Amino acid sequence: MATFEEQLVEHRSYLMRFARLQLRNDAWAEDAVSETLLAALAKPQTFGNRSQLKTWLVGILKHKVIDMIRSNTREVSATDADTDHEGDELDRMAFKADGHFAEEPNDWGDPHKTLQQSQFFQVLDACMERLPPALGRLFLMREWLELSSQDICKELSLTPTNLYVQLHRARLRLQECLNINWFGRHGA
Repeated sequence: MATFEEQLVEHRSYLMRFARLQLRNDAWAEDAVSETLLAALAKPQTFGNRSQLKTWLVGILKHKVIDMIRSNTREVSATDADTDHEGDELDRMAFKADGHFAEEPNDWGDPHKTLQQSQFFQVLDACMERLPPALGRLFLMREWLELSSQDICKELSLTPTNLYVQLHRARLRLQECLNINWFGRHGA
């Protein structure tokens, strides 16, 4: 079995993708992920196996990203949307070469069980990766980082109306991707 430190290293690339999407600056993303891993190493007893390690690390990273956004609001960052996109993650993670699921879900009719399946979250992550970078960033800021609409508008120089329109578009694209790639339907 892998040590706690080895398990942390296994999640580093995912954490970097998350941080890059939010921060749009490789140096800031590296700092946020490094601080996240250091915080996890400093207090491993706080993990306590109450959730998946990845979930716990993303929770720590969310706070680091928010701190980084607030402390660097005046600095300008160059964006590079596809620097570490290595092929279609949806195909690699959830499907066999013939297009079928790698593992068939246990119960398609119970939404609570579906949400608990790690395969669903892999598909959701891949659908998030497929969003245009600007929409993905807005969606993550609002839904995962839980920033207020006012903070997002201020950070990205958007009007509230524009923010709501873009969030609506992101949700529709995620819904369509999940309908096609998880729920097996081609429409809502």
